[in-house]
Amino acid sequence: MGSHDLPHASSFKGGSETFLRNVFENILKTYLKKNPTAKKIWELVQSVDNEKIFYDHFTFKTLKVDGYGIDSLSSFFMDYGYKVKGEYDFTNKKLRARWFSPPDVHVPDDGHGLGTGPLPQLVLAEVLVDELSPESQEIIKKYLKPEGGKQALLSSTLGSLIWEKPTWTDFKQLAKENEFAAWALIHGYTMNHLAISNHRLKHRFSDIKCLKEYLEEKGFELNKDGGVLKVSQDDLLLQISSISEKLAVEFADGVTQTIPASYVEFIDRLVLPQFKDLPHDQIEEFHRRPDFDFDNGKNIGQHPFHLK
Repeated sequence: MGSHDLPHASSFKGGSETFLRNVFENILKTYLKKNPTAKKIWELVQSVDNEKIFYDHFTFKTLKVDGYGIDSLSSFFMDYGYKVKGEYDFTNKKLRARWFSPPDVHVPDDGHGLGTGPLPQLVLAEVLVDELSPESQEIIKKYLKPEGGKQALLSSTLGSLIWEKPTWTDFKQLAKENEFAAWALIHGYTMNHLAISNHRLKHRFSDIKCLKEYLEEKGFELNKDGGVLKVSQDDLLLQISSISEKLAVEFADGVTQTIPASYVEFIDRLVLPQFKDLPHDQIEEFHRRPDFDFDNGKNIGQHPFHLK
């Protein structure tokens, strides 16, 4: 078969679109297996009106030390056509995030999900370890051995740590200074959260306020930081999210404690003002509000640790 028979070959430098989609499928399966509440919400939305899911973005948190940071994951995705679109610094959190847009792929009229739908954007974050205290740096570097970051993608699909599981003593000490670093140390490259495209839903949940009320009626607790419905300054980006899953984890020193895991987000990208008069059936994704919101992100991305 010649290259002219492969309609998307030019978009994927490192291999096939099918392989990339399978990677995402396995990342999603690992995330859903580890986060029962997020899985219930994910299943519930699809069960109402036979709704089809589309993904806005997948988010990961990493530790910037010895090749374990953003680049340890981004190198794979960039081989498949992902491109850097922006960078954000959360100075008070010692955190940097980079946003990647996916390659263009053909999406059939009935395409949806990870199998045939649009590929998700990526948000890859890294804790700036060299800006932490010497004590926290020592804890992190005790576990993250040089060169191990090369296994980042495999770790995210399997949901297994590359390094040894930390002790509760080390985890608790690190969490007191930086909750994001502690989260990454215990959860590794497991997806931090996924965001579902609310505006792509076809039925009642295409109204994010309706979805919010429905989830609350079903007893799901939503993140209230910055308000349950988070609205960007330009009023064009609306977001809601569940609170982080609480999981019981046995640490290396035999202590079992309940700590935050991941969550699920819904994001509604409204039509840009210059396209507001377009007929609804002519609106494409590029007519909608792009990018992310710095202020919303500060609230959605929090993982409160209540340490004993």
